[in-house]
Amino acid sequence: MLLDTCALLWLTQGGGQLSADVCQRIREAPIVYVSAISGFEVGIKYEKRKLILPALPADWFKIIIKHHDLQILPLDLQVCIRSTQLPAIHNDPCDRMIIASAELHHLAVVTGDAIFKKYGIETKC
Repeated sequence: MLLDTCALLWLTQGGGQLSADVCQRIREAPIVYVSAISGFEVGIKYEKRKLILPALPADWFKIIIKHHDLQILPLDLQVCIRSTQLPAIHNDPCDRMIIASAELHHLAVVTGDAIFKKYGIETKC
């Protein structure tokens, strides 16, 4: 499964808006991914002071990835190009990268964003 940035933040806050079932699935999943684009989103929110972290974003990510045993899913050319070819349902380019990654890697996305379902990918929250 692939965590949307909001799901990553909820996970780090003890679950937040994630259901107990999804939290359990995350704990039991052999691999849980976070898109590299989430690093960009977290960094932007931090710099704009819309997100308070206990450490700088790069250090925070290292701690969170290790603590929750997450894997970074890199952005490659195929994902970047596919994100531009998606129907113009979602306007957020970061979310489009996550959607393209999920589609190309056949992953369910943990997200609270209902628009993701309109792309025909499996979502959980």
